[in-house]
Amino acid sequence: MKKIILSAVMLVALSFTAQAQDISKNALGLRLGDNDGFGGEISYQRGLGDNNRLELDLGFRNSNDVDAFKLTGIYQWVWNIDGGFNWYAGVGGGLGSWDNNRFDVNGTYAFVAGDLGIEYNFKEAPIQLALDIRPELYFSDDDNFRTDSFSPDLALSIRYRF
Repeated sequence: MKKIILSAVMLVALSFTAQAQDISKNALGLRLGDNDGFGGEISYQRGLGDNNRLELDLGFRNSNDVDAFKLTGIYQWVWNIDGGFNWYAGVGGGLGSWDNNRFDVNGTYAFVAGDLGIEYNFKEAPIQLALDIRPELYFSDDDNFRTDSFSPDLALSIRYRF
């Protein structure tokens, strides 16, 4: 029985690693989501191997009441679905800073994040479209920072692959 279970696990693992990947060495673009008012982020992906990569995103907000920035780093695993379609999952975290001009308070925060998404890499042009959800759990010692410490971030990304 142990041999059958071990063989089944190895077969499933082999099926995930045997698929050809279409991960670019670099991709640069925008990640557009709600993200508690950050809206857009500058997004950079760096391929680390055949099926993994690092994504770095810089979000910033400049409004009448609040100025803020957020730097996110996510390690991602990528699996091919079919053709140019991939799905990916990742874990990571980041740091940020905020300044509320109306109430004259500011602070810093840290967060951990997960990532789950689907992407399409066009064959005719070096363009990537992606849709993902990134749940984030925030940590700050400042009571003025947030009323809640969890935020799901749904976003659409467009990147130039090179």
